[in-house]
Amino acid sequence: MSDPRQPENSGDCCVTAVNTKRRCLFALLVLLAITQSGCVHRRMTIRSIPAGALVKVDGDEIGYTPVSVDFTYYATREITLTKDGYETQTVMQKVQTPWYQVFPLDAVSDNLLPFEVTNRHEFTYQLQPKVVVPTEELLNRGNMLRSDTQIGQ
Repeated sequence: MSDPRQPENSGDCCVTAVNTKRRCLFALLVLLAITQSGCVHRRMTIRSIPAGALVKVDGDEIGYTPVSVDFTYYATREITLTKDGYETQTVMQKVQTPWYQVFPLDAVSDNLLPFEVTNRHEFTYQLQPKVVVPTEELLNRGNMLRSDTQIGQ
């Protein structure tokens, strides 16, 4: 005979409570996994030939080639390379958006993937040696321009 102080289905009640706790724990783990997963790591590497050029991206110095920098948004970037003995080179470089970063797929790749995606872009630039004009030639050009303006040409 059963104890009158306990409900007849007390075992069912405990099983239901355990199942509810397990479901809540599972839901919490899934939520935690979703918030901790997914991420796109964007990195840009800039090289120059010859190496050792100072690099500015959108006006901010990032270092000397070869150099890498993380970025958040895909866009056209102004990249300036400067090195003694070489012409300063400024390039408007488009950083291409990959297919998985186009709306609405970007919401999935940025937030819901169970792993990190690394998107790397590499750019290499050939620097041109600075052309040094001899002093005599510069003086001759200046004298020619002066005489042209005095004659009225």
